[in-house]
Amino acid sequence: MFDSTCKFLAESFSSDFASWLLGEPISLTELSPTELSLEPIRADSLILLQSDDIVLQIEFQTEPDPNMAFRLADYRLRVYRRFPQKDMKQVVVYLTPSNSEYVYQTAFDIPGTRHEFEAIRLWEQPTQPFLESIGLLPLAVLTNTSDQAQTLRQVAGYIDAVPDARVQSNVAASAGILAGLTLEKDFINQVLRKEIMQQSVIYQEWKEELLQEGWEAGCQEGRQEGRQEGRQEGRQEGRQEGEQSLILRQLARRIGEVPPAARLSIQALSLDQLEALGEALLDFTEPADLVNWLQKNQAV
Repeated sequence: MFDSTCKFLAESFSSDFASWLLGEPISLTELSPTELSLEPIRADSLILLQSDDIVLQIEFQTEPDPNMAFRLADYRLRVYRRFPQKDMKQVVVYLTPSNSEYVYQTAFDIPGTRHEFEAIRLWEQPTQPFLESIGLLPLAVLTNTSDQAQTLRQVAGYIDAVPDARVQSNVAASAGILAGLTLEKDFINQVLRKEIMQQSVIYQEWKEELLQEGWEAGCQEGRQEGRQEGRQEGRQEGRQEGEQSLILRQLARRIGEVPPAARLSIQALSLDQLEALGEALLDFTEPADLVNWLQKNQAV
């Protein structure tokens, strides 16, 4: 959940993350692990962004990982094999405080080989820079602040000023999910306004993930919440969400990862439109096919 939220932020606001981690707001695009020559290690937590000159790898961690140094060294070699002319910056961002030696580790070191990387302990970072970029706002509450509740209120104020409703809802939901590492759910919902967060693509994915995990684990609380939501939202909405989830999975298999903007457009489709898209996507071969279909159907 936290991995996917951070990955969403880094890919959606890559220039903000470039300013933070590279020192300049250069334009970055996503680099798929499949473009490297070997199978990825834990691709679910891997964030790779690239420009013409540099590859930026970010690993967000809630818990120390004793294998992290090896993973970074391994990926450095993979990227060099594929892009020998590009520089590479590798950063591990630890989200929650820890005294483990691994959160201070900045090198993979074995006889004859040493590879260095950067480790950022978010709880040691000053808060103000994270309040100055939309894409970094959700991380602010985890920084070196003396009052996390007040920082979340500041974050909410900046989010309310975002003019784009989609960006606003996505950043609010991301802030709510990450704030859950340190603050109570009821307080988060009150400050960030749950009705705004519920409109975001990341919130919908998070809810689906939680419900699925609850059912698979046989969690009674998860089942009860699912039944309550089903009664409140109605059978029609449940069917529509199911159709959206199915179509997004099918699109991922046919054209690769669906961009955040296209995901939001798909979520705005009616049930009839979703069924039409389900038939049309069988002929898609590239992301442009999806964009063209959405434009023709006035969904973007």
